[in-house]
Amino acid sequence: MEHIDPAIINRFDTRSSRPCEFCRDHDPKFRERRPSDQMVATNRKHTASAHLTEDGYVRHRMVELRQMTSRRPLTAA
Repeated sequence: MEHIDPAIINRFDTRSSRPCEFCRDHDPKFRERRPSDQMVATNRKHTASAHLTEDGYVRHRMVELRQMTSRRPLTAA
């Protein structure tokens, strides 16, 4: 739980959360996640640290890293 914002650690009530739009749009396995791993705090942006669970945080970061590594490398001019 060390990666999650301390203000969110104890907030596992899904009534005060929403699905992460970034993960929903970019992770093909988003629907296979546990519901709590899909959720971010309502008052936060759709970032990894806004996820309610550590697994949600890790999966969000994996999607971000996958996007970074799939980009075409810059060439020298």
